[in-house]
This record gives sequence, C-alpha cells and structure tokens, in this order.
Amino acid sequence: MTADRRRPDHHSDHRSDRHPARRADLRHVVTHLITPLLMCIGMGLAYLGAFANPSPHHLPVAIVGTGTHAQVLAQTINDTAHGALEARTVPDRATADDQLKKQEIFGAYLAGGNNPTGTGSKATAAPSGGAGTQRTPELLVATAGSDTSATVVQKVFTPLAAQQGAPLKVTDVAPTAENDPTGQGIFFLLVAISIGSYASVAVIGGAGAVLPMRLRATLAIGTSFMVSIIGTLFAGPVFHLVDHGLWALWSMAWLYSAGILLIGTGLHTFLKRWTTLGVMTLFVMLNFTSSGGIFRPEMQNGFFAALHSFWNGAGFVEGTRSHVYFDDHGLAGHVWTLVGWLLVGLLMIGVAALAEKRRRTTEAEAVANAGAVAAAAVAATVPERAPGRAAVQTEAEAEMEEEMEEAVGV
Repeated sequence: MTADRRRPDHHSDHRSDRHPARRADLRHVVTHLITPLLMCIGMGLAYLGAFANPSPHHLPVAIVGTGTHAQVLAQTINDTAHGALEARTVPDRATADDQLKKQEIFGAYLAGGNNPTGTGSKATAAPSGGAGTQRTPELLVATAGSDTSATVVQKVFTPLAAQQGAPLKVTDVAPTAENDPTGQGIFFLLVAISIGSYASVAVIGGAGAVLPMRLRATLAIGTSFMVSIIGTLFAGPVFHLVDHGLWALWSMAWLYSAGILLIGTGLHTFLKRWTTLGVMTLFVMLNFTSSGGIFRPEMQNGFFAALHSFWNGAGFVEGTRSHVYFDDHGLAGHVWTLVGWLLVGLLMIGVAALAEKRRRTTEAEAVANAGAVAAAAVAATVPERAPGRAAVQTEAEAEMEEEMEEAVGV
C-alpha cells in the first residue's frame, strides 16, 4: 500500500520536473539552429550567385595582325559578342605573348591562311609558294592565369578555325605546375588556410576571453605562423602545387592568415557567439567566391568582380599566381592588399581593447556603487549566492564550448 501511494506522487514529480526542462532545452536548441540556417542561406546565395551561371563579361582577347583582315575580325567579334568579349588587335605574336603573361588578355588568335611577311607570327606550318607562308590557325592562352577563362576563349575561336577548314592549334604560353593541371590547387590551398584561421578565432576569442587582449593578439599572430607553415608544406613538399617561390608563398600565407585571425579576434569582443557566422561571411561566403580561384572576375557578375579588386582571398590567389607563373607582374599590388587587411586586423584589435577596457571600468563602478549601498546585505547572502556564481560561470563555459564546436564543425 505504501509503495502504491508513492508511485503517483513520484510520477507527478517526475512530470513537473521534466516538463519545464524540455521546453527550455528545446528553446535552447532552436535558438542555436539560427546560426546554421543563416549559414545555409548565406552559402547558397554566395556560391550559387558566384558560380552557378558563369559567363564572360568584357573578357579581353586579341587578334594578332596589323592588316585589314585582323581589324575586321576583331570588330566582328565585338559586334557579335554583345559585351561578352573585348577584342583588340596586336601587331605580332611577341606582343600577344607579353600581354598574356601580364594578364591583360586571356587569348590571342592567329588566323590561318596566307601569312604575309612582316606580321611577326612565329607559328608557321608547311611553306607554300607565293609571297608568304601557309599558317595553321593558332590560339595562344595562359592556363596559369585561369584554366576556365582559357577554356571559354578556346570555345569562341574553335568555330573560326573550323570555318577555314583547319583544326585549331592551342599553345599555352604560361602552363601550370605538373601536379596542378587545372591551376585550381592554389584555390584549395586558400580554403585550407582560411579554415585553419577562422576556426582558431573561436578558440582564441572564446576560451581566451579571460586573457588580456594583447595576449590574445599574440596568440593570433603565433597561430597564423603555424597555419601559414602548414599551408606552405601542403603547397610544396606534400602536394607539389608550386615548384618554386615557397618563401614568398609563405609570406603571403602568413599575411593572409594573420589578417583573418586579428580581425576575427577583435570582432569576437562585439559579436560573441555570432563571431563564427561573421567570420564565415567575410572569409568564406564573400572571400572564396571573389578570389578568382575558380572563375576570374571577367567570368562573374559585377558584385563579385568588384570584390575581387580588394578582397584578401583575391590578394593571396592572384599574388601567388603572379609570383609563381607571371614573373611577379602585379605582385606588389596584391601584397599591399594583404597588408591592408592585416592593418585592419590591428585596428580591430585596438578598438576591441578599448571597448573591453571601458566595459570593465563600467562594471567595476556599478559593482562598487552597489556594494556601498548594500554592503551588509551582500555580506549576509554570500554563502547563498556562491552557487549562483558557479552556475553563471558554468553557463558561460558551456556557451564558449558550443561556440568552438560550431566553428570547428563548420
């Protein structure tokens, strides 16, 4: 009888204890689902907006030659391309080669047929009688600058060669490394360095929140050194994505990583648990899509093409290409882009340090004022409030743990 009487009471207590906890737990989970859902929306808009429908926009190409035929062909391409291509004429093959290596053009077409002496072309086939030589239609490209752009240009000029009844000869004046045939290895190296950098932000900003800002900044700089070294090992000895210039690549990788870590560490002071979403927006959604690693800006819409001109991922990708494949042409500008982002990171650290100092001062004044008014009451309730402090501390630690799990999991 005694046992039977206890069972309903026990069941009732169990339901009353569990029901509020379940609602609180559900609300907690739903609240934290906001972050991945926003990431889903952001990633979809960014990646599909940048990569779903690539098409050329004023992609510069050249027709080699100084005669009327070359000028007419260039004008015809401009008239029929409707803004997709921008064709110009260059006097000779050497000029075309130079502009390709400076990435001023992404394809140069040498028409077939009789080649009058003096056009400067070196692409000759079997000699024929008459005043010149018989030349096979040839297209010069630089796949190291962008394999996708080279492919698009080839699709444009292949039908022109077919109209002359000859196959199109394609010559690559700036080929990629042997172990990176598409040239996209640099982009995936960017991805690895980026993830190592922004995932570390949650650890430094969350677990290191109790540390002074100068110490967190030092940890960020040290972590960027480690991330850049790992990236350089991937690029060189491990996967052989590049066959020279590893010291310069390491320097750019460090500038890139340090900029992300410093900016993220500074942002954590203001964004807290939303820091992961913030750094992913800056350094994944907007960064990877505008880097030029898959499609150059000439193959994207105006928004991502504009970001390419100053975003840090583009600075790293284009700087690496410039140093490894294009004799450092334009390298200084890309390095300055990375330096600019590093300076932004240092500025962010300074602003965050001032904000934290002001916050601590305000909190200290509030505690002092409250203590002066209710010193006796506080002293009397210290034993009862201690567990409350422990609970708050446990909650803060749990929040930091969740933040780091979200960042690393992503």
